Amino acid sequence: MSNYTCLNSTQRQHNVVFVTVYSVVFIFGLTLNLTALVIFFRNSKSQSHTTVYMIHLAFADILMVCTLPVRIYYHGGLGDPDQKFCEFTGLILLSNMYGSIFLLMCISFDRCIAVCFPLSSHVREGRKKAWCVCLGIWMLTIGTSFPIYFQKGQGAKEQTNSSTCFGNFPSYATQTGALISTLIVGFGIPLTVMILSSWGLVRAISKSTAVQTSDLVDSGRIKRMIITNLAIFLVCFLPYHVMLVLLNVYKPSPTRPSLLTAYRYSLMIACLNAMLDPLAYYFTTETFRRKMDVKAVRKIWQMNSHSSDGNNRSRAPLTT
Repeated sequence: MSNYTCLNSTQRQHNVVFVTVYSVVFIFGLTLNLTALVIFFRNSKSQSHTTVYMIHLAFADILMVCTLPVRIYYHGGLGDPDQKFCEFTGLILLSNMYGSIFLLMCISFDRCIAVCFPLSSHVREGRKKAWCVCLGIWMLTIGTSFPIYFQKGQGAKEQTNSSTCFGNFPSYATQTGALISTLIVGFGIPLTVMILSSWGLVRAISKSTAVQTSDLVDSGRIKRMIITNLAIFLVCFLPYHVMLVLLNVYKPSPTRPSLLTAYRYSLMIACLNAMLDPLAYYFTTETFRRKMDVKAVRKIWQMNSHSSDGNNRSRAPLTT
């Protein structure tokens, strides 16, 4: 009886944390992302190619946070929603989470090539296809998510009556085949691209004499922003994917639910990204565009290329 009381007390404490964090993410995530969309659309004439990815990222984050009231309702002890509805909202959350991951990857890559190759006609033409890339991301995330939902629906008949909304073991995400594809395509490749893009961008800024000597570019601030964005990505999404691996290797038992609880916390941490994205990307966009706009870099390039030092030395820093 004592153990049962202790478990109930611990579960109540966990639920308080979940309700509090999900409520904060919902309120601030929804408010900040809606504000970002208003700003983007009000300044539609000055949109850059990177802004296109940010608009879609805002939509993905809004869709994700709109699923959180169901989790708040569940963890708040207000009732146990319909199992199919729980699965559907869980699907929306995960699909938009991976949509956000791919869009963050595209933002990082787009910024890198815009700065490293500002005069390349191929790069400029490729960046104009941002809307096509976003469409491909939506098709990828939706196309890979809904088959899982229908498979789960077919297998629902085999579930016992103990199924409780978000309290079930995530068997669909921890199957070996699905886990490997998730780790490689859904997390590994985006993380690798972001690391390489961040490294390339920092390297281009550090080695550019034109950037270092110009008042138009605050290189230190840009480097801090790049590192902060990468750190947010790792903090939000790395724990969740580590927990998927642990759940695949060590199946939690009813008498040892700590691993499943840790998984729920990792998912909660991943949801923080929807609130942090606006702070890390949207509301630093104007600063970034003012400090690191491709036209500004091109102007610096042209000014430096006509200096007495000669063309070769002036072009080297931004292209190496």
